[in-house]
Amino acid sequence: MTVISRYLVKTYLGMIGTCMSAFIAIYLVIDFLERIGRFSRAGVPMQSTLSYFLCKTPEIITQITPMAVLMGTILAIGALSRNSEITAMRSSGISLVQIGRPLVATAAIISTLLLFMQEYVVPRANERVLYIDQILVQKKGTETFFRRNNIWHKSGNLIMQAKLFEPDKQALRGITIWELGKGLTPVARMDAPSATAVGDEWNLSDVTRRDLRQGDATPPAQVASLKIDLNLELADLKVVAKSADNMGFLDLWQYCESLKDGGYDTTRYRTLLHAKLSLPFAALVMAFLGIPFSLRDGRSSGIGIGIGLSMVIGFGYFILNSLLLSLGQAGALYPLVAAWAANLIFAAAGLWFTLTVDS
Repeated sequence: MTVISRYLVKTYLGMIGTCMSAFIAIYLVIDFLERIGRFSRAGVPMQSTLSYFLCKTPEIITQITPMAVLMGTILAIGALSRNSEITAMRSSGISLVQIGRPLVATAAIISTLLLFMQEYVVPRANERVLYIDQILVQKKGTETFFRRNNIWHKSGNLIMQAKLFEPDKQALRGITIWELGKGLTPVARMDAPSATAVGDEWNLSDVTRRDLRQGDATPPAQVASLKIDLNLELADLKVVAKSADNMGFLDLWQYCESLKDGGYDTTRYRTLLHAKLSLPFAALVMAFLGIPFSLRDGRSSGIGIGIGLSMVIGFGYFILNSLLLSLGQAGALYPLVAAWAANLIFAAAGLWFTLTVDS
């Protein structure tokens, strides 16, 4: 790496670090002010309160890094331009491609680190955040558990297992309910392909009920519809859905495969799966867009303009990406297209700025 490349990377990382620190601080302060009252009323220990915000930080980093990279790119090149350093480099025979190359390489490394953080750090940190919020703050019980491809819930002498929860339809899929007798011995089993919430109860459809007290001697009974009180609220299942969203790429891929083998629709989770790969590389896309954009004439006139431009571009990206992901989860777009379309659109804009910037 040349002296100029090291200088560019040092300046670039300094700007990105400053922007990230500011974003993280603002995010945590706002979140702290919103939650500290609830934490105090719930009697959450100070250690758990600090643990909550510490474990929230990895997710914050993955969310704000693309914006920080974009803002750092525009501010770094703007500072170099105001100090006439870009002009000096170009007068020395250094092309804009040579100036931008170390910055793009730095953004690529940042995207790779985000990918690993999202896979190995964020899911574990979010488990702790979810535990503190649901158990210590909201005082919810632990009757509902989420595992890689199962939902388990205990209500009285009933234990329910479900393969999938569909938030948009407020329905459970692939349900098995065991009725327990003395000594936790199963006395009956009910199987149903689906169940929908009806008030405080759940309506099971096409139920097959087996009496287990006499082994296989009693034939199973078929019931078209059966209402049952499981003491299970939709709010609890929304936590389950959130847990699925917070899984890493490999866990979510195995979850999708398990649901697919069971014959369930995996469109929503396939979209999230592809987003696990596309979102970390938004940082690289922001750098690829920001470098030629800020090198164009009139784009480096001040810090305020640089911050304003980066905010507009960044929010535009996240709004478009959220819209496309929603369409993908609803089945209106193919999951791969929904997850990567925003990156491709903004990368194409970056390519256009690159081709039209003065060389």
